[in-house]
Amino acid sequence: MKTRIHHLAAAAMLCAAAAGASAATYTTILSGNKEVVPNTSQGIGAAAVKFDAATHVLEISSAFAGLLGDSTAAHIHCCTTAPGMGGAGVATEVPSFAGFPLGVQTGAYHHSFDTSLAASWNPSFLNGYGGSTSAAEAALLAGLNAGSAYFNIHSTAYPDGEIRGFLAPTTPVPEPASLAMLGLGLPAVLLAVRRRKPT
Repeated sequence: MKTRIHHLAAAAMLCAAAAGASAATYTTILSGNKEVVPNTSQGIGAAAVKFDAATHVLEISSAFAGLLGDSTAAHIHCCTTAPGMGGAGVATEVPSFAGFPLGVQTGAYHHSFDTSLAASWNPSFLNGYGGSTSAAEAALLAGLNAGSAYFNIHSTAYPDGEIRGFLAPTTPVPEPASLAMLGLGLPAVLLAVRRRKPT
């Protein structure tokens, strides 16, 4: 168990490094037991979100492995009524993040979004804030800082979400940070953790 915790900590640090340090960065480890209705999936993932509302840049880095079903969507949900618990609607674009690897059980992802564009948001979330992207940005930022926003990966086995994790503020990681660290290192860490789990 101690080894597994070290692997998960390393995964979160790799995600944070890939996200960079010039804006607020939030990280999480995703698992089935963190879903609204906990499940027995042995899938695991890590995600880092860097959000700079001043420049309207939302940068997403994620990797996952061992899903029971094929991936069907990934989003940030916001905002739950209590930090670290409960469910919330999708805040980011639907039906899934642009370019997120779908139809797979293991994958890695990195993409930046312009949050000044309505297309970067779920229309329902945007409309809940009067159709204003600046109000939606403020709401997401508040949710991230409060621990009431989570990263969720949906699959064919668990359409409502196979693995998720609440995003938490992370101490900035010194530059230089690179996507290569995430693309090469994190999947290896996740697979190592997956292989160490009891069958």
